[in-house]
Amino acid sequence: MRDLDKRWQKLGAMLVNYSLKVRPGEKVMIMMMEPETVALAEAVYAEVIKAGGYAQIQYMSETIKHRILTYGNEEQIGWVPGIEAYGMEWADCYLGLRGAFNLDECWDIPARKVALYQKAMGKISTLRWQKTRWALVRVPNEHFAQQAHVSYDTMMDLFFDACTLDWEAYKKENQRIADILDRGQTLRITGNKTDLSFSFGSNKWIVMDNTQNIPDGETYVTPLWESVQGQIYFELPATLGGKVMNGVYLEFDKGHVVRADAETNADFLNMIIQNNENADRAGEVAFGTNPYINICTTDVLIDEKIGGTMHLALGRPYDGNYNSPIHWDLIKDTRTQSEVFLDGRLIFKDGKFTI
Repeated sequence: MRDLDKRWQKLGAMLVNYSLKVRPGEKVMIMMMEPETVALAEAVYAEVIKAGGYAQIQYMSETIKHRILTYGNEEQIGWVPGIEAYGMEWADCYLGLRGAFNLDECWDIPARKVALYQKAMGKISTLRWQKTRWALVRVPNEHFAQQAHVSYDTMMDLFFDACTLDWEAYKKENQRIADILDRGQTLRITGNKTDLSFSFGSNKWIVMDNTQNIPDGETYVTPLWESVQGQIYFELPATLGGKVMNGVYLEFDKGHVVRADAETNADFLNMIIQNNENADRAGEVAFGTNPYINICTTDVLIDEKIGGTMHLALGRPYDGNYNSPIHWDLIKDTRTQSEVFLDGRLIFKDGKFTI
């Protein structure tokens, strides 16, 4: 392997040995998405070999996806790739290296086509959850930095700092908060166009410490979906399938989304909710807690970890209580004008825990 930035090597070793815990003889599927992931792919590949495993690399990109959406008929667009589906059966571990891309790549594609493609890819995602130990990494590039309105060096420093913080100390402090949350049963979130409540019963709050969605840093719970009630507004842009939705607003009644609106691409938002099984339910509610992530990048894998924010996922819950082809995180900026109550007690205000 040619010489690499030592930070890629450090991150590759962490992904293989800490996040996935690859053991001798295990098979690892590495999905490269976009060219900028090659340095991390090489570092990960080397670490899998050193761990005694077997690595297979695939490649995909948004520009390739654009070709199928442009020239494919509905049957082709809705096709679930057989080799990729088999890969989830073959692999013990799956690592998705997701590079940055032009968010307007699919600007000329009808929303119904993107929604159909997203539904097919959701079936691959479900197999990944069911069959493998998995992790996803968002790898920035120059365009990603421009999207976040910062310099490339600033973005890469943020990325590496956020990925390689002291996870043991992080886990200790955030587990303390999770233990307090576990003593309650209901949560209420209030703020800008928001008054949402739900019960989580005996479901536990889980601290995520760089084992799956990387860079990590969140504490989440699976709500009792039928208890979700009220309305919530998401200040940060929502992205899915190459579409950007600003100002997403949802109303829930007895656990179901009964109204969905957005300032941009509202038609796509409603297509996703209406055409994917159980996409009108909330499968997750979480606090973003990574201290190094403090800017909006318009990328959910990073933005959901912004310290002081919260996010709600539509679709598939982590506990498998019901199935859905999507798990779509929408991010609310709770760093201002927001309060969160646990069984009626104020525990979080304007981005900070009060417990």
